[in-house]
Amino acid sequence: MTSTTSITTTPDQNTQAIHPFRIDVPQEQLDDLSARLAAARWPDEVPGVGWSRGVPVAYLKDLADYWRSGYDWREHEAALNRHPQFTTSIDGQTLHFLHVRSPEPEATPLVLLHGWPGGVVDFLDVIGPLADPRAHGGDPADAFHLVIPSLPGFGFSTPLAGPGMNVARMAGLFVTLMSRLGYDRYGVQGYDTGAWVAPEMGRQAPDHVIGVHVNALLTFPIGAEGELDGLTEVEQQRWQAMQDFNDGYLQCNSKRPQTVAYGLHDSSVGQLAWIVEKFKELTDPKDGLPEDSVDRDRILTDVSVYWFTGTAGSAAQIYYEEISANSWPTAQRGTVPTGVLVSAHDVTIRRWAERDHAIVHWTELDMGGHFLSMEEPEALADDVRAFFRKV
Repeated sequence: MTSTTSITTTPDQNTQAIHPFRIDVPQEQLDDLSARLAAARWPDEVPGVGWSRGVPVAYLKDLADYWRSGYDWREHEAALNRHPQFTTSIDGQTLHFLHVRSPEPEATPLVLLHGWPGGVVDFLDVIGPLADPRAHGGDPADAFHLVIPSLPGFGFSTPLAGPGMNVARMAGLFVTLMSRLGYDRYGVQGYDTGAWVAPEMGRQAPDHVIGVHVNALLTFPIGAEGELDGLTEVEQQRWQAMQDFNDGYLQCNSKRPQTVAYGLHDSSVGQLAWIVEKFKELTDPKDGLPEDSVDRDRILTDVSVYWFTGTAGSAAQIYYEEISANSWPTAQRGTVPTGVLVSAHDVTIRRWAERDHAIVHWTELDMGGHFLSMEEPEALADDVRAFFRKV
């Protein structure tokens, strides 16, 4: 039996309990959003600078107007609710997750982990092909039972249980979640923050994680002698792109996440600009508009989840925990077989990835960007299948 659940939930006293969950945003919140968008106070801008100094006013006005008068949250809320959703509490942290069981009884359990500024919405286009390949012209032997959590502090996995919710702690929660769901052996796929959490799950539970597949993986030099020698031309370009990247949002999130939260939590236009800028900067083609790569409604569904759950601040805390609190994952090399998918936008450097992970599968695409599950879902699904056939 499915129950209608409000946006936030209270951890159950029975810490083993798993509750059906259904998204049902109160109408007054939709009305409030519409009123805020209609009454937005727009700033001036320097003429002729385009996107070079942030999101242009004309573009954002148009997008905000569509969010208010053209976008239908109820339609996309219903689309999310077509997938079974649940909540549970582990170590005081509420976890929300989609649990889509394949019709193939021998399917492989697989965790899908999102990043920032994303959520479970990111994976909507790959759920069907991965869970039911037979219905999508694929091989039923490639089927997966899917567990798609909202990272702690993101979406409906709120509120944060407290400080210290870093990559290692998130990984431990998801290892416990898979055990609670009865899965002893499973794979993990992740991008961005998920590409840090997924390998950490492998480090913590190598007897349970059969393989880790990542995209949008960041790799860094560690000061070892000769590690910059002999980089290919493409790798040199990637390393330069990492050094040149405008990390203003990262600095704000990692150093003053609570202060940033006031503007984003109170201003729907501010939240929209904060996220849509990332869709502009991190998608392919780089010179296109965000909706050239990801459907405009999908972008707004992602933004809407952040807005309705009020998670601008709590979702930013992972940056503080990993950067300002100095809890960045250790350089201890993982032992679980790992596959890496590199999009045209990614800056992943193979030798540094192989230093940290047991790489057995490597694919480079000439298309796609940071949000591959939305930009090129077929390519992502194909590579996930190819990797797990090996492991």
